[in-house]
Amino acid sequence: PAADDAPAAEETPAAEEVPAAEETSAAEEVPTTEEVDDSDGIDYHLEDAQDDDADEDDDDEDGADDDPKSDEETDSMAVPIEETVQHLRDLLASDKLKRKDIEEHKNVFYRSLRGEIERQKQAFMADGGQEVDFVADEPAIYVEGKELLQKIKEKRAELVAKEEVEKEKNVARKLAIIDQIKALTERQGQEDFNKTYQEFKSLQQEWSEIKLVPQAKVNELWKSYQRYVEKFYDLVRINNEFREYDFKKNLEMKTELCEAAERLDSEPDVVSAFHQLQNLHQEWREIGPVNRKEREAIWNRFKEASTRINKKYQGHFETLKEQEDKNLELKTALCEKLEAIDYSQIKTIKDWNAKVKEVLELQTQWRQIGYVPRKWNTKIYKRYRAACDFFFRSKNEFYKSLRGEMEENLNKKIALCERAEELKDSKDWKNTTREMIDIQKEWKTIGIVPRKHVDSIWKRFITACDYFFEQKKIHTSSQYEEEARNLEAKKAVVESIKQLDTSLDAEDALPVLRELMDQWHTIGHVPYRLKDRAYREFHEAVDAQFDRLNIDKDDRKLESFKTNISDMAKTGNAQNHLLREREKLMRQYDRMKNELQTYENNIGFLSVSSKKGNHLLDDMNQKVEKIKSELQLIVKKVEALDREL
Repeated sequence: PAADDAPAAEETPAAEEVPAAEETSAAEEVPTTEEVDDSDGIDYHLEDAQDDDADEDDDDEDGADDDPKSDEETDSMAVPIEETVQHLRDLLASDKLKRKDIEEHKNVFYRSLRGEIERQKQAFMADGGQEVDFVADEPAIYVEGKELLQKIKEKRAELVAKEEVEKEKNVARKLAIIDQIKALTERQGQEDFNKTYQEFKSLQQEWSEIKLVPQAKVNELWKSYQRYVEKFYDLVRINNEFREYDFKKNLEMKTELCEAAERLDSEPDVVSAFHQLQNLHQEWREIGPVNRKEREAIWNRFKEASTRINKKYQGHFETLKEQEDKNLELKTALCEKLEAIDYSQIKTIKDWNAKVKEVLELQTQWRQIGYVPRKWNTKIYKRYRAACDFFFRSKNEFYKSLRGEMEENLNKKIALCERAEELKDSKDWKNTTREMIDIQKEWKTIGIVPRKHVDSIWKRFITACDYFFEQKKIHTSSQYEEEARNLEAKKAVVESIKQLDTSLDAEDALPVLRELMDQWHTIGHVPYRLKDRAYREFHEAVDAQFDRLNIDKDDRKLESFKTNISDMAKTGNAQNHLLREREKLMRQYDRMKNELQTYENNIGFLSVSSKKGNHLLDDMNQKVEKIKSELQLIVKKVEALDREL
């Protein structure tokens, strides 16, 4: 309605008047600490940005030791490390960095890192290594993951800083809006009311669009804004119908907010309910006043629903605090156990192995215990780390003192190798078998040898033993006749390869050649003393055909490798031989992968502006392509091994 139609101020019934600013009901204000149990506070504008930084800065254990998830959960939630690192890259590229997303991917990353270290340890032990000697090799992708997490943390700090600047600007904007509304209340009657009212509504819309302000200034700004909004409604000559309509719509919207807040009481996720309540409070602030008669009732309804959610939220964190206190007690007890180790009673390798097993179990228990109170996190971890470091330093010093004993053990094992090599050609099967078994038993009683000799001395010993028992197996069965037939069959295949139709081109000849090669592989063992000769004749024939057909060098290597593992699969201890070959390839793959990463990084630093720079760049690019080709060949070899396994 036009301003001219509004009743004079003195005609407005007292019961319908909007209260003056100084009479505004406390129920319409943002609740103070006494009004709502809100010790944790409701952040109306942030998603705990400041708390995020505090949490991230306090992560003294790299997120690795205090993962609250169990091992079973970790296994069921396993995610490829490449996918996890890609998520971190995506997070770094995003402008919206939420603590929940960062923590989720950080936890997955460190679970994967622990899994990788455990896999390396198991592989090391399967290869004959001792658990106490294991040292993890951190792959490049995990190094990248840690760097990404650090960059995400720094970027998020920058975003929070920018947000603080924006908040201060928003304070100035809101103060300007309050001044403009105040000016509107002071010029009533001087111009057309409709124009004034539209200006007022425009200012309200602008106010509602400004979201972020410093938490400490929220109440002060809102109270000042609400005071002049109410004064506007009280002082302007607006007719009762228009005012009551506005009050009615505001009451409807606030009633909906009350119902939404009451529904949150049944929300199972207490933290989610609390954050949803923050949003409801923000919406409440943006809605204008209601009729004086309804104000206290509608506010009390909303406040009661809010209080229930706040109490649940506080209870939730009190429960967490109790659990953190229990976790601190458990971790303190573990530290005391580590510190109470009596090193004077650990005198032998057996004693140290037993104690290492005990300490590793304590470390497993530590990782399974959840978070401790933040103020104790760094202190308790340093205490735990110091005790563990002292233990393993003492263990290493003990093993250093055993060098003389390990050299003596090496000499004993060399003597056993020599005895086994002397006996391997013996045809006195019964007595030699007994003696070989005795030698193997004696081998087991000898202690550790220097690490650099572990593989070579074992390979020498097992080669002599395997040769003897392989010859005994041939002698005591009809296998020799079968192997003789196999030899003739393989010779026939080799002859067929040599006689391959030379008129065929590569496209037609290659399938025929591969079929003959597969046929050669499927034929069983040949006599042991002739196997190298048969192998050599086969490959000479195959290489000749490859040369004629211009077959790629890598394909030749792969076919040669398939021949090797095919023969290996038919030996007495095939499974172990194949597994060792696979582990060897995987170590070679990891080494070359790191080498590739180094070359690619160096390429990025080379200056191509000089002639020398171009030469080095070309040389490195050639090396990179060569390494990539070799990596592809290793992958194909591993796939071939997996088919045999």
